[in-house]
Amino acid sequence: MPNDDAEETRLSVVHQSFLLLLEDQLTIARIPDDIKRVLDVGTGSGDWAIAMGERYPNAEIVATDISSYSQPPTVPPNVFFQIDDAREEWTYGSGFDLIHIRCLNGAFPNWAHIYHEAFRHLKAGGIIEVVDMGLIRVFEPSRASYLSIYNGVLQSAAAKAGITVSLEHLRKPVVEASGLSVLRTTTLEFPLGKHPEDSRLKMVGKMALIAALEGLESTALRLLTKELEWEPENVKDLCSKVVQDITRRGARASVPCQFLVARKLLELE
Repeated sequence: MPNDDAEETRLSVVHQSFLLLLEDQLTIARIPDDIKRVLDVGTGSGDWAIAMGERYPNAEIVATDISSYSQPPTVPPNVFFQIDDAREEWTYGSGFDLIHIRCLNGAFPNWAHIYHEAFRHLKAGGIIEVVDMGLIRVFEPSRASYLSIYNGVLQSAAAKAGITVSLEHLRKPVVEASGLSVLRTTTLEFPLGKHPEDSRLKMVGKMALIAALEGLESTALRLLTKELEWEPENVKDLCSKVVQDITRRGARASVPCQFLVARKLLELE
């Protein structure tokens, strides 16, 4: 994904959408009040890390990303940002109580490495929460031919690039091969648009739709032009037609969002 003002705004909208969906919780995992060290991998604009720093002022929050995003003028003094590539060996020091990874679907060719490094950096009994979104879907797929094309070519391009845009990396065997023990998996549905009857979910849908529409082109452009040799204008044309599929009356578009919580077992377990 690009690193520009539009993407930073989109990431902030995504963060607010998660807060609404989770009813102001930052994780589905239980966080103890005396938590000491937290690692946020792929922090992006840093909204989650900053929120954690504000809610847990006695904890050290280490937030990393492969590139630098602009930060707000005031950042809690317990939040530390680092530029780092999680695909390489991690050097953040061990003893983390919580490692958080959100919306990095398609970022890593080797999730086994990510889980291995997470295992090394968690303290015994520490928790990792990984959250990711699947592909957009609609109520009547037969009436969304351009969305079907978009999802299909995106998956083909990702496979050619050696990455995945599915939720395969959240399967229990993939995670537990690192030594982690999966405690919980939960799938929630992110509505896209105002179709939910519940007022809170309706607001989630409004915000999530903005983020989804903003991310269509940026998600596909590099993959399709590089891996499938599409012309940029053809990618943009497909994305504009996908917008029509998603926003048409009765589409009831949504995105599955899967949460996984795993733990590094205590030595005696």
